[in-house]
Formats: sequence, structure tokens, C-alpha cells
Amino acid sequence: MESARRPYAWWPVGLIASAAVLLLLITADDYDYHRDELYFRILGEHPQWGYADQPPFTPMLVRLGIEMFGDNLWAIRVPAAALLGLTALVVAAIARETGGGTAAQALAASAVFGVFPLSSAHVTSTATPDLLVWAGVLFFVVRALLWDRPWAWVGAGIMAGLGLWNKHLVVLLLVCLAAGLLLAGPRSALRSRHVWYGVAAALVIGAPNLIYQVLNGFPQAEMAAAIAENKGDESRVMLLPLQFAFLALPPVWIAGLVVLVRDPRLRRLRALAVAYPLMLVVVLISAGQPYYTVGLLLGLYAIGAVAVARWATGRRGRQTLVAGAAVVMSAAAVVSSLPVIPEEDLAGTLPAEVNQTIADQVGWRDYVWQIGTVWAGLSAADQARSVLFTGNYGEAGALDRYGPSLRLPEVYSGHNTLHDYGPPPDAKKIVIAVVETPPEGLGTCTAKTTLRNSAGVENEEVGIPVYVCRMDRPWSLVWPELQHYD
Repeated sequence: MESARRPYAWWPVGLIASAAVLLLLITADDYDYHRDELYFRILGEHPQWGYADQPPFTPMLVRLGIEMFGDNLWAIRVPAAALLGLTALVVAAIARETGGGTAAQALAASAVFGVFPLSSAHVTSTATPDLLVWAGVLFFVVRALLWDRPWAWVGAGIMAGLGLWNKHLVVLLLVCLAAGLLLAGPRSALRSRHVWYGVAAALVIGAPNLIYQVLNGFPQAEMAAAIAENKGDESRVMLLPLQFAFLALPPVWIAGLVVLVRDPRLRRLRALAVAYPLMLVVVLISAGQPYYTVGLLLGLYAIGAVAVARWATGRRGRQTLVAGAAVVMSAAAVVSSLPVIPEEDLAGTLPAEVNQTIADQVGWRDYVWQIGTVWAGLSAADQARSVLFTGNYGEAGALDRYGPSLRLPEVYSGHNTLHDYGPPPDAKKIVIAVVETPPEGLGTCTAKTTLRNSAGVENEEVGIPVYVCRMDRPWSLVWPELQHYD
């Protein structure tokens, strides 16, 4: 390294982190819930050590927002906004660990103004805590390797253990880092007892959710297989192109890869450069989601920011180019990720077409009203013995959130963990079913309407039929047939 670590750039980094949080809070109440938020809202009402499709942290994060600020959209998005601000601080700290001064740390922190970080934090997805967890693991790994601070491995283990409460994806990072150390060194790190202390810390902290998975037959493995089957082909095709779209300035993380390979001062960190292509290969083979790599990209971005800042030092033209590119690309990311365009003007726009997260925040009140109209058309006798049944958790979550104001009956679904909350009572023979094709177990079904939204935005719900079904078999027999993961 060229010198001791520079001072932490609290003012510029803090301003960038605060700006990200403030922007998320200002826009939090626009559009509507995302389908995942509606689902997490239901899960948060049933606290458990784990769920069929995920650990408990993000549903409990949603529950925290509701308990603190009320059951509204803005409330559940506050904690995620704060987590993204913390992520900016940690990414800047990685840049500092690798020799970055004020400019490098500020550029590193600006990584949170990318399409993926902003999108995931705006809608309180499981990816938001994961970005902080991965950045924290990488911070401690860099500190342990580059500055010979062996106890930092324990810090990495603690962060990984906390990450197991949110997603098990952090295991992918640990495996790829270990493989990177074997291939690029320093291999001696793997023989350090402190590494194994860190592994032990991760296992102890993450044990409750891991035990839940064991006791319940590893439902997340079944969930991962279902995702690979349903979305695997598309994920493989989009894996490489999307790597260049997730963060605002791809040349910065590319510079991080290059400098790790070429700069002798960073020789001890070359495992990170090896871990990234290894991760791509694993995600490709397993048909994982393209965004699984973003946490590692943040670390590479921080290291690349140091190289880019060094390249621009003393060159006004280069400094202007970097600053201008960061501002322009961040502004484009804001428009592509957040509810900046009025909802009534959203249909047909590029953000609505290419960012599914945007489209999935539109139309939920319209859909619930249309489903309610079908229910209102039933006789009073049929209404008294009716329930709602949906094909996915977004529809179920919307009906759970907005249905009570229309006095709609209870909603059930066989999707993921929601299957655990059924079956309905056998006396409920009339089913308002929101499904593409009614399952045989629902009996005789008649289509009454199809879902649409007033904004004209195409999303997963548009065109889904709403049926009235009259069951001829008891729910207790039908319910096991309705479970599905995707």
C-alpha cells in the first residue's frame, strides 16, 4: 500500500448516504405497494424462526416499520431506506481500507445511486439487507487480508451469521471467496484459526434459521429449484447483460477487477477478483437470479473507485468527466428506479417496460375493487359462505391489505408460505378465485371478469381472470393439491 489508511471522509460520504435515504423517504409514498411488500406484510403478522421461502428478517423489518409508524406504505419503507444509507457508509469504508481518500470514498458511496440498490431499497426487498451484509463481510475480509488484522475474520463471520437471518445467499459469497483464496492466495489465510472462529460465529448466529430449515425438510431448497425451473432460462440469458446495468458506472467496478489483478499493492486481495467470475459460473449453472452478484460488485466498485480517483488526480478534465458521469448516470438510475414519473403517465415508458419493480407497484387498489365487484354480485347466502383464493402472494397481500375496507371475506392462497395458513373452513363452498386457470379441486368455475389497472401499465396481474367457483369437495381434501412454490 502507498500509505496508511486515509481519514474517513465523513462529510462527503455522509451527505451522499443522507441524500440516498432522503430521496427514498420522499418518494416512498408514491405508486403503491410492491407485491413482495404485500407478502412480507402478511408474513410479519406470523412471526417465525423461518418461512418456507426465506428467513424471517425482511418480514420482521416490514413489521418493525408498521409498529413504529403505522400500517401504511411509507412506514414499511423507512427501515430499508436507512439500511441503504448504512450500505453507502460501509462501501466507502472499503475504499478507505484500500487506500482511497476523499474523492475515492465519495465515488464508492455513490454506488448506492444505481438502478438495483435504489430499486431494492425503495420496495423493501430482501436484497436491501443483503447489500449491507455483503458489504460488511467484504469490509472485514479486506481488513483481514490487506492489513493483517486476523480478528477481522470474526467480524466477517458475525456479518455472515446475521445475513443468514435474511437470505442464505451469503453462503455463495463465502464459498466463492474461499475458492478465490485457494486459487489466488494467500492460502495461509484458510489455515488461520481466526477464519474458523469466524465460521463458528456465523453458524452460531445463524443457527435458529438453519435449524428451522432442517426440521422442515429444507423448504428453501425446494423453493430454489422451483425458481430455477420457472425462471432459469431467462436468468441465464440476462446474467451477463444485467451485470452492466445494476450499478451507475460499470467502468468503476471493471477498474476494480483490473487493479486487483495488476496492482502489486493489492496482491493479497486478488481472491476477490477470482471470486467474481466463479460466482458468475455458479449462478449460471444453478440458474440463479442475475442480481445475486450485486453485493460483490459493490466491493469491486469500492476498490475500483480508488483506482479511478487516482487516475483523475490532478487532471481537471478527468475529474470533471468522472463527476459528470456519476451525476448523469445516477440521475438516470433515479428515473429508472423510483416513482418519479406520475402514475397516470407511466404506461409505455422505458422504466415501466424494463424495470419490473416499477410495474409491480401499480394497480393493486384497482384489482381489489374489481374482485370486490365480483363478490358483491353474489347473493347474500353465497357471500356468507364464500372465501377468496389467489394464485400468487401479491394478489393475496393486496386483498389482505385493502379487502377489509370493502368487507371482503378472508383470503387464502397455496403460494409459498401462504399455504401454511390454510385451509379455509369446509363450510366455505363458494370461492372467488383469482387464477389463470382454476385448479380442478375448486369445482365448477365461471369467469366473471379480468384484472386491469386504470394506469394502463402492463404487469403480472393484467389479464388474470376472476372466477366464481362452487366446490364439490371439502377444502381439507383439496388443500394439499394447491401448494406451489415459485
